[in-house]
Amino acid sequence: MNILGISAYYHDSAAALLQNGEIIAAAQQERFSRKKHDPLFPDDAAAYCLREAGLDVNQLDYVVFYDKPFVKFERLLMTYLSYAPKGIRSFYEQMPSWLSEKMFMRKTLRRELGYEGEILFSGHHLSHAASAFFPSPFEAAAFITMDGVGEWATTAYGVGQGNQIKIHKEVNFPHSLGLLYSAFTYFCGFKVNSGEYKLMGLAPYGQPRYVDIIKRELIDIKDDGSFRLNMDYFDYCAGLRMTSSKFNALFDGPPRPQESKMTQREMDLARSIQVVTEEVLLKTAHHVHAETGMKDLCMAGGVALNCVANGRLLREGPFDNVWIQPCAGDGGNALGAALFAWHQLLKAPRTPDPFRQKGTYLGPSWSDEEIEAWLKEEGIPYTAYTEAELPGAVAEKLASEQVVGWFQGRMEFGPRALGGRSILGDPRSRDMQSTLNLKIKFRESFRPFAPSVLRECVDDCFDMRGKDSPYMLLVADVKEERLCVQSEEDKAREGFDKLKVIRSDLPAITHVDNTARIQSVEEATNPRYYQLIKAFNEQTGCPVLINTSFNVRGEPIVCTPEEAFICFMRTKMDYLCIGRFLLAKTNQAPWEGTDDWREEFELD
Repeated sequence: MNILGISAYYHDSAAALLQNGEIIAAAQQERFSRKKHDPLFPDDAAAYCLREAGLDVNQLDYVVFYDKPFVKFERLLMTYLSYAPKGIRSFYEQMPSWLSEKMFMRKTLRRELGYEGEILFSGHHLSHAASAFFPSPFEAAAFITMDGVGEWATTAYGVGQGNQIKIHKEVNFPHSLGLLYSAFTYFCGFKVNSGEYKLMGLAPYGQPRYVDIIKRELIDIKDDGSFRLNMDYFDYCAGLRMTSSKFNALFDGPPRPQESKMTQREMDLARSIQVVTEEVLLKTAHHVHAETGMKDLCMAGGVALNCVANGRLLREGPFDNVWIQPCAGDGGNALGAALFAWHQLLKAPRTPDPFRQKGTYLGPSWSDEEIEAWLKEEGIPYTAYTEAELPGAVAEKLASEQVVGWFQGRMEFGPRALGGRSILGDPRSRDMQSTLNLKIKFRESFRPFAPSVLRECVDDCFDMRGKDSPYMLLVADVKEERLCVQSEEDKAREGFDKLKVIRSDLPAITHVDNTARIQSVEEATNPRYYQLIKAFNEQTGCPVLINTSFNVRGEPIVCTPEEAFICFMRTKMDYLCIGRFLLAKTNQAPWEGTDDWREEFELD
């Protein structure tokens, strides 16, 4: 039984393939098109999934779309009518694509895929819930899904048991925690649907001085976590912009222009909306726990990528265990839709399996033989190592504060690089955080980096209380014994001046609030990456590496060996490890490609 799930036409389009319930492949379209958060039909991602399974499209038994287009169109139409004539320009811009391809999705799917078989539809939040519960290790669990908006729902909770899920209650549009967070993302000068994680990283630099205003004017939070927004302050219903002029008056002026200087106001706004988001999530979790009686929780939806809030939920929430879909946004709904069809509609039995999602390494891979043939064909100098030699050789480079691009195995499904398509560095280095931001990633200097740590050493470095974080979706405190004693002068620093403080013996991954976004690494899911960190630990006594995604600002994570090599050459990475082959920058011919992409970012 072959089932292809499709997510498309909003943001982060993706495809995922199940074969007799096994997750064979999944990938976002952006990795192939090279357009970040690509919303267009995932033809390349779907073609990859079929190749991985050795299938022709008409060998599929079902294609499943991730939401219900007619219901979504109903919401758009009713919203436009409610605000008319305001938003008429947006209405006219939206209608052609809806009337030509989005609303008549069966016809669109058949045309784009060349598919003649049966087509099914899931609901948007049902897809999120399915992506959260069905790959989880739990026989039964509660689930919470939170995002911007699906058809009507913006938040949902319910229970998964065996091979069935059921939504109990929903919060509906326009009241949305995800859109509230996105409104602040927009107001602080970042892009909606892509800059929310920047807002989260900015929050520790600020003070929560706007929390009372947000709760008094913008959002009414009930004890059960449900909420209502005051729509006088928002313009997203009319499709014009996220916030209104009243929002400007409330928060001391207009939105920050993109790429302009960051001020203390933006830092304080980021901190304030982060505090409010955490409050809503914690209240929701306590209510869901009381209502369902479940001891475990699964999560998906864009808000589930807020790893700071997730960390608080794990530490302070009522659930024993929390499992979060690693591709929690709309891309993950391609997988959720396929799983929903297999279990819920076709009633296939389910056995809980902690490795069902295969570490989320579900994308394309290249064998060492293919990589070496490509290197030879392109005339690229390299050094080959055996499987046993490779970890020690690369660890030695990292220990001498060299930056290494790491391209191994299958590409990750989801926004986080987890040791398949990563850039690695030494977390003990005082300069590595700024080096990676300004010379490798070409991005804002305030952005923190995440640690990859051996699973058995997590509790030696971080306050994780015995829990795993395999998908880099939980933030925890750096262990107190690893922190440095700070002077009164350092304690008094504000804003970006906090970056000057050395906070721990792992300074490159310790954020300004003494936390880190953790990836725990097990040998079973990524043996080559595990062996590298183990070798680094043996050489240095440090079981941690810096792990950031293999891309530069504004580009998707690399997919192919050629993309990895181009990124390596366009940045100041020192080495590229691709398969069993190590490339030194000093041995490469001068780069003759274009660097136009750097014009988007002013390094100073």
